[in-house]
Amino acid sequence: MHNSFKQALGKNDPVIGLWLGLANAYTAELLAGTGYDWLVIDNEHAPNTVPSTLAQLQALAGTSAHAVVRAASDDTVEIKRLLDLGVQTLLIPMVESAEQATRIVAATRYPPVGVRGVGAALARASRWQQIPNYLAQADAQICTLVQVESMAGLAALPEIAQVSGVDGVFIGPADLAASMGHLGNPGHLEVQQAIATAIGEIRKAGKAAGILSGDAALARTYLQLGAVFVAVGSDVGLLTNGARALREAFRDIA
Repeated sequence: MHNSFKQALGKNDPVIGLWLGLANAYTAELLAGTGYDWLVIDNEHAPNTVPSTLAQLQALAGTSAHAVVRAASDDTVEIKRLLDLGVQTLLIPMVESAEQATRIVAATRYPPVGVRGVGAALARASRWQQIPNYLAQADAQICTLVQVESMAGLAALPEIAQVSGVDGVFIGPADLAASMGHLGNPGHLEVQQAIATAIGEIRKAGKAAGILSGDAALARTYLQLGAVFVAVGSDVGLLTNGARALREAFRDIA
């Protein structure tokens, strides 16, 4: 039941992550042994389903890599299904108001605090009722991360970060850049200034700040600014870049 990732965020201990976009349990298991603190199973932009998410959770179980699952949306039913699979850390995209963040937190908590459906008897989360007092313990071990990635989200960020039950705020550079008129250019100075300001706002609210960047120098900058949970690449990028570099090494032959 213990959520070590949530504990690390509470202590402001930096944790380094990697995105999983291949939607495959075999590669997830492989990467779980490479030393990353957390791995994101992406249901928003990767071709994942409930069964493929479950398979990756099972592959990561018992490893040192903590599973963070990004939902496709803030849908209460989807959140319920992911929690019942055993997900303890959820990342919810496209959050643009404190009211929305409050609804998301409620979806992760059992009544009377929240609205999560009580189906633990059928759920992997409770090990099918084999975890003593699961219902009484579950809420405290859920880590709720909300993703701010638009101009509207930035405007509401001070209020979003103050919502009780939000453990961290993740900045989405690609969508934020698009929202700011810089589609495909998250490195634009205006976007980077907005990100730096956002990290400061999140820290000021006493919450953990997170972000993804495949640029090592930028990732280090975000850590220096105070970001705590930083993803530094993806399985897709590692495979593509590695394969391309290996092929280029033999370009002189054919």
